[in-house]
Amino acid sequence: MAGPNLEVFKFGMYILFPIGIMYYFGTNLDGKFSVPDFWPKPEQTHKIPFDRDEIKNELERLRAKRLALREKRLEEEARMQGRENGS
Repeated sequence: MAGPNLEVFKFGMYILFPIGIMYYFGTNLDGKFSVPDFWPKPEQTHKIPFDRDEIKNELERLRAKRLALREKRLEEEARMQGRENGS
C-alpha cells in the first residue's frame, strides 16, 4: 500500500522542487547575487606585450626593477654587516 503513495510523493518532489527553486530565486539572478566591481577593469589588469618592441621594453623595465631591488638588498646587507662588526 505504501508503494503508490511514495511514487506520488517522489513525482511531486521532482516537479515541485525545481519550480520552488525558480520561484524563490526568480529570474533576475544577476541583480540579486552579483558583487559590484568584482572583476578588475581593463586598465587595472596586466597588458601582455605582443610586439617585439613592447617585449623589449618590458624586459628592460623588469631588468631595471630587478637590479634596483638587488642594489637595495646589497646595501641593506652591508649595513647589517656594519652593525654586526661594530657591536
